[in-house]
Amino acid sequence: MEEPGFEGLPLSQTLPLSQGSFQELWENVMTPSISTIPAVTSETWMNDSLIHDNNLPSEFDEGLLFALPPDVSLMDNLTPPASTVPTTTDYPGEFGFQLRFQKTGTAKSVTSTYSVQLNKLYCQLAKTCPLEVLVSMEPPQGAILRATAIYKKTEHVADVVRCCPHHQNKDVVEHRSHLIRVEGSQRAQYLEDPHTKRQSVTLPYEPPQLGSEITTVLLNFMCNSSCMGGMNRRPILTIITLETPDGQVLGRRCFEVRVCACPGRDRKTEEENSNKLTNGTKSTKKRKSVPAPETTVLKKNKSASSAEEEEKETFVLHVRGRERYEMLKKINDGLELLDKDKNKTKVSVKQEAPLPSIGKRPLLRGERSDSD
Repeated sequence: MEEPGFEGLPLSQTLPLSQGSFQELWENVMTPSISTIPAVTSETWMNDSLIHDNNLPSEFDEGLLFALPPDVSLMDNLTPPASTVPTTTDYPGEFGFQLRFQKTGTAKSVTSTYSVQLNKLYCQLAKTCPLEVLVSMEPPQGAILRATAIYKKTEHVADVVRCCPHHQNKDVVEHRSHLIRVEGSQRAQYLEDPHTKRQSVTLPYEPPQLGSEITTVLLNFMCNSSCMGGMNRRPILTIITLETPDGQVLGRRCFEVRVCACPGRDRKTEEENSNKLTNGTKSTKKRKSVPAPETTVLKKNKSASSAEEEEKETFVLHVRGRERYEMLKKINDGLELLDKDKNKTKVSVKQEAPLPSIGKRPLLRGERSDSD
């Protein structure tokens, strides 16, 4: 088949348009006439200029460009920068900021326990750790509590404490990399410092309820201390600070944390090791040494010779009553007979010739050889 061409179409043929022809669209456009635009001369331009020379100062002061109004201060709404290495020294401050933990034992069933001796919290993964906050006087309005985790050792203190990739993938929240979480508070904020990249969680300070002197905060630790890719058995410290809304520290407390499967067992073990170190003894495992065979033979000979000597010794026993004497005499006579029988068997065993391991067995009296 031949494709249709354009040779047969006349030039005067008009093609249909969807919204009218182009001429109709051009007539509907409203354009002002050029005659209606006012002419601008040089005099009108100078009179109607935006900037007049009378309004400009004689000398330009660069200081006025960066000057702030007198009612605005540089420190307003400016949070102080976080230090690269946070301070771990306890500082109660003028408000007497203190922390307290609930008293729990070292049983295997406990989910969190605190050691006063070691200033260390032992807890399980993602389990509630009640933290009691005490102050001697009420802090200013809008005060906050901040919890930050850092590594304890100097060689790791510059690293940021985060959850391991495994536990981050299992979590669904936005702040999945944060180790410390606050339970039961919708006002908690999870922050990351833009300079040091350290992560922290803050929540508003709530005054104690009527009849109480403490404010309880529920903390969760979302990664084990032994997790690869996370803490990786590196000890950590938790810093709790009481701050003003603009970040000024009013009080600080610090304690060590270990997230493990059995907090009670680990606390008991570490306290025992600490006591041994303070007493000057170390809990070192001693290897069992195999004694030399010569020494064992000597010890056996000594023990055997001492036993024989004790058997040869004679003792005198004073017995009251004829009947008891006859009864004990019969017992003694029976033991003497047993000793004689043992001696006879020993002598007979020694007289018997040992059988050869290789070759023909010697014939006994009355036996015939296999060849007969």
